[in-house]
Amino acid sequence: MDALAGKRIVLGVTGGVAAYKAAELSRLLIKAGVVVDVVLTCAGSQFVGPATFQALTGRPVWHGLWDERMGNGMAHIDLTRGAAAVLVAPATADFLAKLAHGAADDLLSTLCLARDCPLLVAPAMNRQMWENPATQRNAALLKKDGIRIVGPDSGVQACGEVGEGRMLEAADLLAALSAFLQPKHLLGRRVLLTAGPTFEPIDPVRGITNSSSGKMGFALAQACADAGAEVTLVAGPVALPTPQGVKRLDVQTGAQMYEAVMAHVSGQDVFIGVAAVADYRPIKVAAHKIKKSSGPITLTMEATTDILGEVASMPDAPLCVGFAAESQDLAKYAETKRKTKKLALVVGNLVQDGLGGDTNCVILFDALGAHPLPVARKIDVARSIVVHLAGLMALIKQENGERSHA
Repeated sequence: MDALAGKRIVLGVTGGVAAYKAAELSRLLIKAGVVVDVVLTCAGSQFVGPATFQALTGRPVWHGLWDERMGNGMAHIDLTRGAAAVLVAPATADFLAKLAHGAADDLLSTLCLARDCPLLVAPAMNRQMWENPATQRNAALLKKDGIRIVGPDSGVQACGEVGEGRMLEAADLLAALSAFLQPKHLLGRRVLLTAGPTFEPIDPVRGITNSSSGKMGFALAQACADAGAEVTLVAGPVALPTPQGVKRLDVQTGAQMYEAVMAHVSGQDVFIGVAAVADYRPIKVAAHKIKKSSGPITLTMEATTDILGEVASMPDAPLCVGFAAESQDLAKYAETKRKTKKLALVVGNLVQDGLGGDTNCVILFDALGAHPLPVARKIDVARSIVVHLAGLMALIKQENGERSHA
């Protein structure tokens, strides 16, 4: 969680049963190297007391406007100065209403009004309270005011009902906060990605596919969105949740993926071909299930369209990034791919170093050489790729500017 380490976060806790998750979130934040200042409302302290948060964070807990520990009497001002963000978790329906209408009758609501840092809220309430038109109006107003709403989740609630309104789990809130605080290297950019395998049917129940999990492509889509880009993800058949803030288009075959890419590539700044598109497909798909027999069968195959090659050869092509997953001679094949298709960047890895897993080990190949990245979680690898990509874009822009003035 590099975006969090060394930063200070103000964690607001209001009066909901999900306050117990705020205690776990405090622990995770401290583990990530964050300095945490907890601000409890009176109702919040009825669920989890100040002693718990003080023990978890190692810092005094704030809960009153008239707290004399702040020498100048301005805790509502000073607590947010220098903080990376304020996160209110849980944020009750009542507290959302206060924020939406600028009410400030306690320490937490007052410091939210007087803050000079970003504010995130994690709603937590009964499903009917969340669905109530008044709450939805307040949530829409908060979004319009630039306040980030994280969640809510859907599931079984403390009241026994099932639906949307429960607060995200502590680990999900930590990930959301880290994503929010990522440097915006791609702010204002438009990125189109492909991810996952394709499925080329043989008959109505069988097909040709591969073992790509889609995890690296989805992580890269999330990393691009976290970096400020407008991201469109064309996904093959995978059972992965859509990354936050990403537009997703689901396809099955390579032909469908090609059509989706070509329909959306216009106006994109970057195209990243992460998907493991089948190189060949059956020329003829059987109308009915092929019955098993004792003898061999023959499938006549034809080459599929090279999506990355097609995009890279466009007259107004976006900056193109390819992936090369090889079982041997990685540098040779990755460099050949980069030069043949005239790509700005190729991300190469040996399949035995990360295919299907949650970590990856990659080498970045560009015109300046090879740049190995350390083994890391795929989301962290993806963020390193984004940083490198942003640097390449800045370099290309500089070179184009110098040529235009030559």
